[in-house]
Amino acid sequence: MNTSFKRHDFQEDIDAIGRSTVIPTLLETIVLATGMGFAAVARVTEARWVTCRAVDTISFGLTPGDELDIESTLCHEVRQFDQEIVIDDVASDPVYVNHHCPARYGFRGYISVPIRRADGSFFGTLCAIDPEPHKLSDERVLGMFRLFSQMIGEVLDAAEALAESEEELSLERGLAEVQEQFIAILAHDLRNPVSALSSGLRMIERRDIDAATIELVGFMRASVNRMALLIENLLDQARKRNGGGIVIERSQAEDLGAALSQVSAELQTVTPDQGIKTTIELSAPVYCDVARISQLYSNLLGNAVTHGASGKPIEVAARLVDGDFVLTVANSGDRIPEDLLPTIFMPFERTSNRPSREGLGLGLFIAMEIAKGHGGTLTVTSNEDETVFTFRMPNPAS
Repeated sequence: MNTSFKRHDFQEDIDAIGRSTVIPTLLETIVLATGMGFAAVARVTEARWVTCRAVDTISFGLTPGDELDIESTLCHEVRQFDQEIVIDDVASDPVYVNHHCPARYGFRGYISVPIRRADGSFFGTLCAIDPEPHKLSDERVLGMFRLFSQMIGEVLDAAEALAESEEELSLERGLAEVQEQFIAILAHDLRNPVSALSSGLRMIERRDIDAATIELVGFMRASVNRMALLIENLLDQARKRNGGGIVIERSQAEDLGAALSQVSAELQTVTPDQGIKTTIELSAPVYCDVARISQLYSNLLGNAVTHGASGKPIEVAARLVDGDFVLTVANSGDRIPEDLLPTIFMPFERTSNRPSREGLGLGLFIAMEIAKGHGGTLTVTSNEDETVFTFRMPNPAS
């Protein structure tokens, strides 16, 4: 036998067989059930015979990676003719009594069964030898070998599928990290030009300008505010992915109603044709982070503007109900498909309806994170008449 071959040639196959906890048990079972002294899984190609795993009680001397001359093996014929070879006793076998292989390796009992992959391709053999004869042509023995060879093929297929999945997962993770770094850097760098635009608009507003210019500046300011919100959403996503989370600083807020009304006014300026009906009934302070609740509301309202039916008003309500602060945003339009509801609050998820007006898919995710940060919930219901997002949180101040 030749043990000087380059192990790496078939290292993937050897490792795939070697990682299995099932295959050693199968080989041990063969030895115990048949009395054979050597059982192995061999990788067999047109030119190579390589041991992948073996149980050896007769000191045949093959370990994983060891190789036999392919022409000296009967497994070569198993592959060549795609059929099993079963020899109870070489001495009385009419076909193999004078064959060079048994004489060379000194066995009398022999069995070799093909191992095939799911696509039908030939991998190698499950084989066993012994210097003494054995009753191997028994259907129960053959059935065991066939079942075990099938199981080994399935182990190989599962190992390959797992390796492919792990490789794809690794690539996806690497790509995701690069994307997140890019997004975080982009969002950070966009802050400066947005701040410059805001400063420029404030300078224009201080000048003596006519009504038309005042209206134009209002549109521009609303757009700049939306840009700033999108940037903040991107930065919040980056912080969340890096383990920092969204910072919530709660206080007894008397001005939450005014902040929500300001958000409505800004969105109304950007979309004058889309009515926004806002009802705010807050009879007591709300214990919250006003800036974050405003961000949550802006994201929900922006989503309603994007996906709501044109010409039909969006209805917003902010109330104190049974000691809770409750904010609802309702819009008419297409019903959200059932299969999209479970992932609607996930980052970068996009719905298929009205794709031309889609954003980054971060708004609802950030809104959910803000809701969680306040110890509250954010839910959605949708039917043919309307879609309603509801934020609810305990309000100890009320």
